[in-house]
Amino acid sequence: MLIIHTVEALQKIINEKKSSGLTGFIPTMGALHSGHISLIKQSKSETDYTICSIFVNPTQFNDPNDLKKYPRPVAHDIEILEDANCDVLFLPEVDEIYPNGSSDKKKFDFGQLDKVMEGFFRPGHFDGMAQVVDRLLEILQPDKLFMGQKDFQQLTIVRAMLRLTGRNTELVTGATFREKDGLAKSSRNIRLTSEHRKEATLIYKTLKWAKKNASSLNFDDISLKAMKKLTRTDFKPEYFDIVDGITLQKLNSIQDSDYIVACVACWVGEVRLIDNIIIKDETE
Repeated sequence: MLIIHTVEALQKIINEKKSSGLTGFIPTMGALHSGHISLIKQSKSETDYTICSIFVNPTQFNDPNDLKKYPRPVAHDIEILEDANCDVLFLPEVDEIYPNGSSDKKKFDFGQLDKVMEGFFRPGHFDGMAQVVDRLLEILQPDKLFMGQKDFQQLTIVRAMLRLTGRNTELVTGATFREKDGLAKSSRNIRLTSEHRKEATLIYKTLKWAKKNASSLNFDDISLKAMKKLTRTDFKPEYFDIVDGITLQKLNSIQDSDYIVACVACWVGEVRLIDNIIIKDETE
């Protein structure tokens, strides 16, 4: 596996490979787990050349302490990528991604997509996320972009951004990768205490409960009951919303849309976790 730190060196290699097949790209912030590796494998099966980036993007953290605490086990990440037969790791410094600082920061109009759920509780987060993904796509110009379903709102916003920019990159969704007990794989999981790690399974159990009752209960009632289920010692839910999978607007019942997703964010101790479950998808 090649490890590349500069945009110039990366683009030289990409230009050489473009003529010989498809390129796949997986953007990450490191602290890699099996969910990331599933995306690497998916890219390996669908493209000829797979590139993974590790870049802890400072512009998408609205809390400086969250940025400071974000895990950075780079040496271990490199071993994981080598075992997965990733072709290239792009490991840039901040000034490679933002050579002019914040002066070149793009602003996208996502309507209400970035105002709800994560956008409400983490103002500015999606501005930074869209900025760095757009910049990385500008650098790599990959044929396919692989991202996981766990960050459902992020996935929806990236899809909208691709439409707004007119890029030819295809967005490919990877299913949420879970532990055996159902907890969604996340780089933040390693910050959970052993006791909180056991208790965090309540998040997925609550999502499954919501899906089971979606045909018989009003969604407002489900959301209220889900929030109560998640409110306990050392648990602090921020939202449990049942939304349209395209507009991300709240729905009232199972009849309101062909594509319905339940999304949740909950603090478990000092760690904020998000997850979601598809309740209904008749769009395919």
